[in-house]
Amino acid sequence: MNLEEIKSEIETNVPGCRLEIIPNGSPSGQHSLLVDADHAFAAAAYLRDAPNRQFDYCSNATGIDWPIKEVSTKVKTKKIVDGVEKDVDEVVKTQTGGYLEVVYHLFSVELRQGPLVLRMRTEDRAERIHLPSLTPLWRSAEYQEREIFDLYGVMFDGHPDLRRLLMWEGFEDHPMRRDYVDPDDYEYEPTAHDEVLKRAQAHVAAEGGR
Repeated sequence: MNLEEIKSEIETNVPGCRLEIIPNGSPSGQHSLLVDADHAFAAAAYLRDAPNRQFDYCSNATGIDWPIKEVSTKVKTKKIVDGVEKDVDEVVKTQTGGYLEVVYHLFSVELRQGPLVLRMRTEDRAERIHLPSLTPLWRSAEYQEREIFDLYGVMFDGHPDLRRLLMWEGFEDHPMRRDYVDPDDYEYEPTAHDEVLKRAQAHVAAEGGR
């Protein structure tokens, strides 16, 4: 399965679609295809319906939280030191991340191909968190997109039943986000122990024993 060929096909058949191949340096070498949110549904529909592709099965979908991260890199620069030009190390700081990502693994049962790893990213982690639901194309994505919404907070536009799956209605926040802060009361945990028990006891003491 050649990702370059697939990328070229989608770009030809879905005008305006922006695609990027994301390399995977692990031994699996399972590279993936990042598609822009505006054209993701059309690109996915092409992958499902094109006679030479027929990716008719979505085996799993998962979410990833990429918070903003500052990366420091040493670079060589030339500077004048005591009137002499010298090579010196300079630290350059850049920021990466600041978005949520959804990853789908697609297979063609008919052609016995896959997985094709398809990615989408939100614009940020706060307000622009909408992505198109792929459930209308692959019904197997329905509960998995609900789980991603529940745990990461991605809003899937076009999902037929987008509501919490693991956490209860009324629960605030999304517990798989990297900046999620555990509550200290843990009223929902019937057998609090170790660090959880210490936090619960501290919470009760702070509330005056209530």
